[in-house]
Amino acid sequence: MIPQLLALALLALLTAPAAHARAEASDLPAPVVNHAAWKPTPDLTWQLQFVNAPIDTSVEADVYKIDLFDNQPSVVAGLRKKGRKVVCYLNAGAWEDWRPDAKRYPEAVMGRGYDGWTGERWLDIRRIDLLAPILLARLDLCRDKGFDGVMLDNVNSYTNRTGFPLSGADQLRFNAWLANEAHARGLAVGMNNNAEQARQLAPYFDWALAEGCLSEGSCNALKPFVDSGKPVVVIEYTESRARLAALCRQASPLQFSVLAKKRELDAYRMDCRSPVITRAAAA
Repeated sequence: MIPQLLALALLALLTAPAAHARAEASDLPAPVVNHAAWKPTPDLTWQLQFVNAPIDTSVEADVYKIDLFDNQPSVVAGLRKKGRKVVCYLNAGAWEDWRPDAKRYPEAVMGRGYDGWTGERWLDIRRIDLLAPILLARLDLCRDKGFDGVMLDNVNSYTNRTGFPLSGADQLRFNAWLANEAHARGLAVGMNNNAEQARQLAPYFDWALAEGCLSEGSCNALKPFVDSGKPVVVIEYTESRARLAALCRQASPLQFSVLAKKRELDAYRMDCRSPVITRAAAA
């Protein structure tokens, strides 16, 4: 009898995470589908620039990801006039003390400092009631400035030391809610990192961006996006052409796009199609 009980206990232990994941996913609202919103495709090329303004609009890339607050509508309009799609960066899961809306965040949602990022603190993503007025205003601003989409960052809070007892279910609920709100505003929406929940969240997001997952060997978890015909863009921080070539060979069977950047995220870029440094990087 004891061996049978041990076997049953082991089976329950092994199957519990999968059952829990199914329960978490079943608690989520249906994805909002907005047929008017832009739908990125896996063949697109990407550029990110967050420093050294103004934005270098000469970079040959189909999609630009730039900061929501630091860029005026004229910058977005100029890029779109050149046929580019433009995505706003939105820090969803952490507070930044330099943002113009920083004082709107109540102390009740403020958590631990974000290790390695001065001026940032984690947020209590369970308190959607308190965060909604701030984050929805940001989505409105993104739409009103003319952006085509929004990239949500720090949407894997539950895997970090935030000061709050966040669960995977809390993260799924928060991410699905905010992605649905973006779609309701006609914005395409991307997920930055959080490959661990890709299977549950792929129906809500239009693309995934992952930092360093090829180097870390954690990219396979993003396969649900590829299986759904959605782009996966991998950012690798390297200036080595040889290293990029090796990463591109690694990404090819996975059908991922690879973009090589400096950590400061200036205009420098190389990709797998044409590993050529931009004029801004060469200057």
